[in-house]
Amino acid sequence: MKVTVEPPFLTINHGSIFMVSELDGQIQCDKFQGIFADDTRFLSEYACFIDNTSWVRLTSSVTRYYASKIYLTNPAISSQNGEIPKGALSLTIARTAEHGIHEDLDITNHSLEAVKFHLDLEINSDFADIFEVQSGEFVRRGQIETDWDKKEYKLCHTYNNGDFYRCMIAHWNNLTSPPHYANGRVTFQIELEAGASWHACCCYILIDNEHCHNPISLCYDEAIKSDVDTELQQLQRQWQDVCTTIKTSNEDVKRLYRQSLEDMSAMRLYDYDMAPDVWLPAAGVPKYVALFGRDSLTASLQNEIIHPGFARGALQKLGQFQAKEYSDWQDAQPGKILHELRHGELVYLKKSPRSPYYGAADTTPLYTIVLHETWKWLGDDSLLKDYREVALRCLDWIDRYGDLDGDGFQEYQVRSEKGIENQCWKDSGESIIYPDGSQVKSPKALCELQGYVFDAWMRMAEVFEALGEKDSATELQGKAEKLRLQFEDRFWCEDVGFYALTLDPDKQPVRSIASNPGHCLWSGIVSPERAQRVVKRLLEPDMSSGWGIRTLSSNHPSFNPFSYHLGSVWPHDNGIIALGFKRYGFHEAVAGVAADIFETASHFACYRIPEVYAGTKRQVGAFPVPYIEANIPQAWAAGSVFHLIQALLGLQADAPHGCLYVDPYLPDWLPDLTLCDLEVGDSSIDIRFWREGDRTCWDASVRSGTISVQQKAWQPWAIPVSV
Repeated sequence: MKVTVEPPFLTINHGSIFMVSELDGQIQCDKFQGIFADDTRFLSEYACFIDNTSWVRLTSSVTRYYASKIYLTNPAISSQNGEIPKGALSLTIARTAEHGIHEDLDITNHSLEAVKFHLDLEINSDFADIFEVQSGEFVRRGQIETDWDKKEYKLCHTYNNGDFYRCMIAHWNNLTSPPHYANGRVTFQIELEAGASWHACCCYILIDNEHCHNPISLCYDEAIKSDVDTELQQLQRQWQDVCTTIKTSNEDVKRLYRQSLEDMSAMRLYDYDMAPDVWLPAAGVPKYVALFGRDSLTASLQNEIIHPGFARGALQKLGQFQAKEYSDWQDAQPGKILHELRHGELVYLKKSPRSPYYGAADTTPLYTIVLHETWKWLGDDSLLKDYREVALRCLDWIDRYGDLDGDGFQEYQVRSEKGIENQCWKDSGESIIYPDGSQVKSPKALCELQGYVFDAWMRMAEVFEALGEKDSATELQGKAEKLRLQFEDRFWCEDVGFYALTLDPDKQPVRSIASNPGHCLWSGIVSPERAQRVVKRLLEPDMSSGWGIRTLSSNHPSFNPFSYHLGSVWPHDNGIIALGFKRYGFHEAVAGVAADIFETASHFACYRIPEVYAGTKRQVGAFPVPYIEANIPQAWAAGSVFHLIQALLGLQADAPHGCLYVDPYLPDWLPDLTLCDLEVGDSSIDIRFWREGDRTCWDASVRSGTISVQQKAWQPWAIPVSV
């Protein structure tokens, strides 16, 4: 029997608006729940009662990324006209997110007798900053006022703190009976004959200094219909019409792929839309509905085989926010690419540096990697010219600020008093540790940072060749080769047969066995002679859980499978590692990682793969264990599926030269796979892959354009002999 793992809460979102509730629809103010927009919690408490008694949940589910439905029934109660038996009534709460939240309340009397009772709704707003909600530490600052408009049936909560303004209006309409307001509750007196029903709509309108987010007026049933031409449906079709689709006889892969496309659609931040097909992804719901550097760039790389719209958006918007000045408070230096941009009260009052905050050591080289990869998929030389100056500033930052002590390695060290200690993808405070479990102090030279910079230099050398700047290309290739030699000399630890996690402040290698060197395979900095040992080590039982490769070895004294970074499994981490395996020719290892992630995803409700889950051992009778605070949906978790498919098929675009290269290996659990409408340059292709015995075959059909599809193995970066 396959166990399905449900999320512990209901989350719906659209753009920057999202709502998180208990499975019964209630919202508790002491949890990360509520209605949020632009980093403010507008609705902090929601409870629903029948004559002061809580309803009983039957079931509930997210039915679209922007919609949920909750089924409740009544307990046995004594009402003003007699007993109402248990289960005599049903209450359905249906919600849709668009510019605000639209809620439908429907009650039906299933008994043979008329009933009379009160429906009470407790609705409160604390207007807390999202980081206060996350930490559970609140500071009361401004003033909240509540007003009830008994003619318009509007409940208005208003918050003012100097110039900082927020307002939530709960507006009831389309009513069977009118509401009243008293003692902090909206109350409906309901009388229902046998078999009769009652209905009310509520629009939650969210207002700040610049925006008024007013939801659609359609009820749930109309809002989710695919044939109704709402803005929600238009935006969904806009995404689906341009995406690469797949065909396969493996139903699990098909469903996972479809859900991942849905989740990527859910991640679009419409406030940042720059063109009909140029988007920017949020990092994840509920905690990271904002512009992020690392997450947006990683998701852009993952989505190159789906559509380049995210990459175009990330390059444009992150380039606009590239740091121009030096700021300790924001951990900024000229040329650096941001980590995070927020809009809440703490940022407004300058109590948080996220306006934006630049505390990430990897976003700047990743920007140049995305620029090159997007050019390879689009074949558009104007992209290189448009972002040449941004890329030059990135390269200058790598040399001037990324290498803190001039030893040739990239290090990081937080400068902001409210900054992030670990400025890598494992950015929790406890993630970088010695083999004895003690914390590595800053500055830290993580192994994957060296790989990212090596990759950035090699890619930008190819860019400068295309721009006719051969001297710059040769210089970057020389720097990359020097870094590679230094990396092998200082990071390789023969005694453990693995690369060091990082160099510590004394430039000593930290021999903790973690997943980070897998990123070095992806970047191509690892020597081909040592690649096999790295792959083998990552696949040992202490690292490979059966649900994916762990972030930290289970042999480490700090291993905790339920932690954030000390033994958990991250799908995006596995996707990048799989691409690294492919680069060095380990096809069966790629298939093994993909099988683990795909099998794991099949256990989660609707095949919706979370940001992170526990690194517990896969065995008979076991199933994946969610990380309790994981973001679902999450951009680079959904995108990991696309990286895994790219690795299985060995897809390499070279649109500037009119080529797409494939190097497929289909395992026996995936006997066939077809990509439909894959875009490379100005061409559209269908490519079919299938197994014949132990051999993977393929053929390509060019729908439009003149692209040439050829078989070619991935290789580590080759440094020209002249260098």
